[in-house]
Amino acid sequence: MIRIGILGDIGSGKTYVANNFGYPVFNADKEVSDLYSKNKIIFNKLKKKLPNEITTFPINKNEITKAILSNKNNLKKIIKIVHIEVRKKMNLFQKTHSKKKIIILDVPLFLENKLNTKKDILVYVESNKLQVDKKLKKRINYNAKLFKKFKKIQLPSDFKKKKAHFIIENDFTKKSVNIAIKKILKKIL
Repeated sequence: MIRIGILGDIGSGKTYVANNFGYPVFNADKEVSDLYSKNKIIFNKLKKKLPNEITTFPINKNEITKAILSNKNNLKKIIKIVHIEVRKKMNLFQKTHSKKKIIILDVPLFLENKLNTKKDILVYVESNKLQVDKKLKKRINYNAKLFKKFKKIQLPSDFKKKKAHFIIENDFTKKSVNIAIKKILKKIL
């Protein structure tokens, strides 16, 4: 099984690219969202660590945002609890799809959390910064301060690009993305 790790900045279109490969995709953001809405154990752990911020189940993303913005240490506390569970889900996903030729790992902090192995194929998704900023500002849950906090815990883009085996220029059109994906698949299969 070939693991393809998708790298890129917030809003670059990593999930869009991952979903266009045509292979099973592990989407860490979706898993986190599911944990917040369905996992009472995660709620209780977060409530215990952040009793003033996390008060309702399912966990309201606004509570998470307020917690992160109210204290710089809260993001670390949340990550410590949530990432362990996401890692378990990723391992289960890999076992479930172990017979597949390729799996796609859409994990925003893939390198930062040292989830990559030497055998992984790393694909960096590059996008026009102005286009990305415009798209991000249209998101319902857009919060500039929150995005800056997330940016701080990410490795620099240049570092990720150097680590990547392939770079996809995402102009947010299906045609160009699919052409780039076909070239990658042709080289690795």
